[in-house]
Amino acid sequence: MRPRVGFLTFGCRVNQYETQMMRGQLANDFDLVQGAADVYLVSACTVTSLAERKARQAMRRLRREHPEAKILLVGCLADAVTRGVSDVREADLLGGNAWKGKICEAVHRALAGERRALPAIDPIPLNQERIVEHPGRVRAFLKIQDGCDLSCAFCRTTQIRGPSRSKSIAAVVTEASSLVEQGYPEIVLTGINLAQYSPAGGDLPTLVRRIMTMGGLRRLRLGSINPGGITPQLLEAAVSDRRFCPHFHIPLQSGDDAILRRMSRGYTVSFYLSRIELVRRFLPEATFGADVIVGFPGETRAAFARTCSVVEEVGFVNLHIFRYSPRVGTPALDFPRVVADRERHYRARRLAQLARTLREGCMTAFLGSVGGVLVEEKKDGRWRGYTRGYIDTVLEGENGITAGDEITVRITGVSGNYLKGVKDG
Repeated sequence: MRPRVGFLTFGCRVNQYETQMMRGQLANDFDLVQGAADVYLVSACTVTSLAERKARQAMRRLRREHPEAKILLVGCLADAVTRGVSDVREADLLGGNAWKGKICEAVHRALAGERRALPAIDPIPLNQERIVEHPGRVRAFLKIQDGCDLSCAFCRTTQIRGPSRSKSIAAVVTEASSLVEQGYPEIVLTGINLAQYSPAGGDLPTLVRRIMTMGGLRRLRLGSINPGGITPQLLEAAVSDRRFCPHFHIPLQSGDDAILRRMSRGYTVSFYLSRIELVRRFLPEATFGADVIVGFPGETRAAFARTCSVVEEVGFVNLHIFRYSPRVGTPALDFPRVVADRERHYRARRLAQLARTLREGCMTAFLGSVGGVLVEEKKDGRWRGYTRGYIDTVLEGENGITAGDEITVRITGVSGNYLKGVKDG
């Protein structure tokens, strides 16, 4: 019997892509399972203390339930441990992000009883990273960029993922073509910092235009992209083809200029809002998402109020709210004027309440409209999927619907975090 490998993945879309890449490497030599396994491969995030805590809790549960199994921790959290900025004792063996490209060897070493940290190695070239499927998903994530050249005061990305590097346009197009041929109707381009995608002889707008020449592709979507990546050239490419999905997740982090400077974000509130305005000029129907950190050192109540004002002005349909998390190895760890934990929780709750109100208002504007929904799954007896503007939509009735269909839907209601609709025609 071949050794069995199970998977737990925490964190961003890049992590999810890399898990699929590792599955592809392991499939010939191991049985990939969801239940009891000989090795559990845990790909974990280190961006916040909460993310680390969830990974550690999951590994402790695995240890209790499967005491004979080996636990192999890979990815950003493993890199953080080897750099001495995090501490994880729940895993048998650790391998940083570079080991994702040589995961077969890492699993064999775990099975052989090797413990603690694998030696540092060079990552495989980005052009060699690829996936051929994304099981259980209608939307396939495609990693086109890794690393980051910025040094945000709160972020470990630079020290963990290294400098920005980009997959070539030719490699991306080949991988995207393969995924479309495998039946994935939507491709989501993702990276650690998409705004820094700059392969030799190309850029993100060029890549978008190339991908949208493919037959069979029904939707192209961008993952999170920093404000500097929102350019007229990108938006001209976006409006050139209806298959480009008009949803932009643009990290805000704060709506106060003084806090943005302390964060070393490299833009002002006015610049951020100018990017929103630019998108709306090209794509009036566009929807927006963002990340916001509350309770960053030095954030006064007035600064937090300015963040709330910006959030209200934009009207995000998706807002990811993070309480500031002190991280060893980041400049912000030593910043004065720390916001009390209780106050951070209060601000997060208050902003979440505002975000819910704004989201409901944004969704109400779609009542009576007709548009496409890409059907993803059947949940609680009803089909659900996403609009082109990335709004979760629940469908009433069967009407011959299957996962992967893109159907025309009339929006009939709003319920909580999703739209309700019926198949039109």
